[in-house]
Amino acid sequence: MKTPNFMLLLTLMFSSILIAQHKGNYNQITPDISRQNILSAGNATIYNPAVQQQINKILHPSNVLTIDVKALQNVSATTYTAVFNLSQIGPTAEITNALMKQRIDSIKMRLNSKGITQKNIAIDVISFVPVYEIEVTKKLFSKTYTEVPQGFELQQNIHIQFTKTNQFESILEACAKSEVYNLVKVDYFIENIQEVYKNIQDQLLKLIEDKKAYYTKLGFDLSQYNIAIADDKYCYFPKDFYQSYQAYNSVSFDALKKGKAITTAKKQTSYYYQPLTYESYDVVINPSILEPVVQIGMNIKLMYTPKPKEQIEKPITKAEIEHKYYVISPNGTIDVKELKTK
Repeated sequence: MKTPNFMLLLTLMFSSILIAQHKGNYNQITPDISRQNILSAGNATIYNPAVQQQINKILHPSNVLTIDVKALQNVSATTYTAVFNLSQIGPTAEITNALMKQRIDSIKMRLNSKGITQKNIAIDVISFVPVYEIEVTKKLFSKTYTEVPQGFELQQNIHIQFTKTNQFESILEACAKSEVYNLVKVDYFIENIQEVYKNIQDQLLKLIEDKKAYYTKLGFDLSQYNIAIADDKYCYFPKDFYQSYQAYNSVSFDALKKGKAITTAKKQTSYYYQPLTYESYDVVINPSILEPVVQIGMNIKLMYTPKPKEQIEKPITKAEIEHKYYVISPNGTIDVKELKTK
C-alpha cells in the first residue's frame, strides 16, 4: 500500500529537479536575483514588488504630453587589447633586462605562430628599481641595520591586440608558458561608434513619429503645443558590469555526527557578466548576445505643453466712454465737469 505514495514522492522530487535545473549557484545565496531567464511551470504568483506596482499603477490624466523613448544597441568590439604584467628580478641590471627580454621574446614567438604578429604587440615599461635587503652588523653592545642593494626588479606591461575572442585562449597559453599569469585587463574598442549612434538616433526618430501619430489619432493637435526637449547618450564597456558571488555550503553533517571540529576553508569568489537589462528600453538592437559586448544607449524626451490662449480685448462701446464737459461762465472762467452717462 505504500508503493503509490513512494512513487508520488519520487515524482515530486524529480519534478523539482527539472524545474530548478536552469537555476545555477548564484541563486542560492543572492536573495534579489533576477529570474527572467529561469524556466518555470504552472500559474506562479508574481512575487516581485516592482512588477506588482507596475501592474497596479494608477494613471493620472494630464493635458501635458510627454514622449520619452530609450534605445540600446549591443555592439561587438572591433578589436581587443589584453594587458599582462611581468615582473623580473636579477642580481644585476644587465641580467634582469636579459631575463625579461627572453620571456617577452618567448611570448612573441608563440603568438606569431597563432597569427598575432609583432605589430599587434607593444611593451610598456613600468619600473626598473634596485632591490634592497637589511644587513645586520653586530657590535659589542649594539646591532646596526643597514640597507644594501641585492639586485634589481624590472616591471613591464605587455599589450596584445587581437580581433577574435577565440584568440584569447592562445594568448593565455603563450603567456603561461613564459610564466606570465597576471592579467591586468582586457580593453574593448569600436571603430565605427559614430555609425552606431546614428543608427540608434534613426530608430528613436522613427519611434517618436509613431508616437506623435498616436497622439494625433487621439485628437491632439500638436501644432497647438510648445515643445521642450532633453537628450542623452552613453557607452558602457563589459568591465563595468562584472559582479561577484560565492557559492558554497559550509555545513558538514559527517563532522556533526562524529563530533569533530570544522576547519573553514577559503571560499572561491566567482564572477559573472551582468549587462544592462531591457525592461526600460523601447528599442533594443541586437538583443541576443553570447559574449560580453559594448552597450551603447540614447534617450530622448519631448514635452508638449499647451500654448496659452490669446486674450481678445473687448471693444469699448460708445456708452462706456466717459465725457468731459467744459462750462464757461459769463465772466470768462472755464470750469471742467465730468458727467457720467451711465
